[in-house]
Amino acid sequence: MKKKKIKIATILPYKENYTFAKASAASLWVSEFYKGSKFKKTNHIYGHTKYNDYLTKNYINIDLKNIKSKLKSATKEYSKKLIKRFKKQNYDLIEIHNRPLILKEVIKNTSSRYIMYFHNDPLSMKGSKSIKERLEIISNVEKIVFVSEWTQKRFFINLDEKLKTKTEVVYPSVNKKKKLTKKKNYITFIGKLNESKGYDFFSKSIIKILDEFPNWKAFSLGDEDRRNIFINHKRHFELGFLKHSKVLNLLDKTAISVVPSRWEEPFGRTALESASRGCATIISNKGGLPETTKQAIVLKSLDSNALYKQIRSLIKNDRKRKLIQEQSFQNIDHVISENSKLLDKIRQECLPYSNFNFIKNRLKILNIYNQGQKLNHRLYNISLGKKFTNGFIRNGHDVLEISDRDYIKNNRSLSFTPIRTLFQKYLIESFKNYNPDLLFFGHTKNIDPETLDIFKSINRNLIISQWNEDPVMPSLGYSKNNIENIKRYSELVDHNFITTHPSVLKKQNINDNNFHFFFVPVDKNIESFNVYKLRPQKDLFYAMSHGVNRAILKEGSEDDRIIFLNNLVRKIPNIKFDFYGFANKQPIWGNNFFSSLINSKMGLNLSRGKPTKYYSSNRIASIMGNGLMTFIDRKVQMDHFFSKNEIVFYDNISDLADKINFYSKNDHLRKKIAMNGQRKYFKLFNEKRVAEYFVNISIGKRFKLF
Repeated sequence: MKKKKIKIATILPYKENYTFAKASAASLWVSEFYKGSKFKKTNHIYGHTKYNDYLTKNYINIDLKNIKSKLKSATKEYSKKLIKRFKKQNYDLIEIHNRPLILKEVIKNTSSRYIMYFHNDPLSMKGSKSIKERLEIISNVEKIVFVSEWTQKRFFINLDEKLKTKTEVVYPSVNKKKKLTKKKNYITFIGKLNESKGYDFFSKSIIKILDEFPNWKAFSLGDEDRRNIFINHKRHFELGFLKHSKVLNLLDKTAISVVPSRWEEPFGRTALESASRGCATIISNKGGLPETTKQAIVLKSLDSNALYKQIRSLIKNDRKRKLIQEQSFQNIDHVISENSKLLDKIRQECLPYSNFNFIKNRLKILNIYNQGQKLNHRLYNISLGKKFTNGFIRNGHDVLEISDRDYIKNNRSLSFTPIRTLFQKYLIESFKNYNPDLLFFGHTKNIDPETLDIFKSINRNLIISQWNEDPVMPSLGYSKNNIENIKRYSELVDHNFITTHPSVLKKQNINDNNFHFFFVPVDKNIESFNVYKLRPQKDLFYAMSHGVNRAILKEGSEDDRIIFLNNLVRKIPNIKFDFYGFANKQPIWGNNFFSSLINSKMGLNLSRGKPTKYYSSNRIASIMGNGLMTFIDRKVQMDHFFSKNEIVFYDNISDLADKINFYSKNDHLRKKIAMNGQRKYFKLFNEKRVAEYFVNISIGKRFKLF
């Protein structure tokens, strides 16, 4: 297939000077990331400025000569002209910087996908001040990008933190210089020459410094329309507003840079640039300034005396000053080459095309599974089928979902025709209308083999894959039915995906050539808690997915887990358990499940039957994905994926009891393992990556999941 060129429009705020002469922080951010982007050939940057020395060649200036001077009317006219151009260009992705009101207008009049960027405090901007406005932004964009964690935090004041999954922080960045330039005795202030930037107490402190140290000079870079602060000293020089390149040249020579802002800085680019050029940098603790560099000296109080003492200390102590300069230069926190890749990745994820390197257009996927909508209190919202759908969609594919058991339950009494026959007709009609590239189904007995043949006759290129999450163990009684269900379709489909290592099938006379192991995925919108950051009241969580009465497998034989848990409880009487489906405690579902899960420090991953290689149920995803430290039998061989610093392996029930006791008393170590395990799980087996694995294997491409 011919690769589709992805077209991106980047909208700067009205009167944002995207020029060498007057470039501001947002313009520099856009221009620098543009240069390192893989989309730069098809990325157009729109803005309005009276200057013509544009930062990059792809800039398109919007003519607004004949409009009123009021900002509101200018913004509306600006939006109209942008929309007119966008309708002709048909952009895949439209990025709006710092103007929620422009986003609102563009969304109403175009059909692209959108990213909103905040370079300033969202609560100070028209269009994002209220909770309602911010919720509207979240619901209408693919992503929101902030320049600091501080701006992100401001956006989410009085909002649900779970919504952060649609946001990212991409810091303003700098290029790393190869060599530290030799410093001169220069002290430099860059910014508006007003009180909000701390220029008033800088002026008082710098006069004292220059009087005390005659071999030092000071520079002020910036302007202020309503100026009322002046520094009268023969070794202080005001340079006004300089081109960015000249600013950097001065910082190369500057020994001490001062950023003493009173204002809550959204980030503080000046501090970052100062540190990257090897300046000993003094900053205030306002807004995002502490995020710029870890090597800066942070003022404890915002007054001239405190600033004077810090500058004086750096001048008097050459060794200290040079050490800070060297560390600042070597340890840059935000580099353009790295963050431009991050930004491109974010863009890729937002686009309606697959980000796989093997396919250039999206697949249409028909996903058939039981959503469990009619089962009261069940966890249908975290069913695997739903996670797979989320993964497919987030990877750029189109998905049609059909819930087989829900259809049958909902339509059982509507006709004299057998409900199974009705369901086949419904499937065939849906298939004809949708015509998918991939049929993906799991845990169903409701699709007739003949229906699969009809699908193949309609679309000869159709790929069919089935998945199954239950154990495949000959030793386990109820597993035999599951094996028979898999076998029913296994020869009719192209690929089979199971949560047990396929090697176990050889003992059951099943050809494992088209069988593949998959790990139960975690989903960022489902496994959304970080329990290691909370204060749970219980020590150990475990929940069985069936009722107490169903724990009896057959007369005279108990579920092996019941025996195990009874013995475990007796061994560790001081541990606070939170067990369900056991000891007369009924199972829990829905919100009750999550409420109980996040109230425990540790979780037990215990499955029915003998430990089997790699068997991973949804239980382990719920426990590890939500940040509980997890125990698992070593014989499951999860040590092929996780280290002892990410999950706790036990050899037998006595070993498990000892380790539960140990970690219940060592909170710091418990939290560290839980955090490491969660991060590793999300890195290897998130819903997008597992979905990518399914698609790759299904179409015959190699993909290494682990």
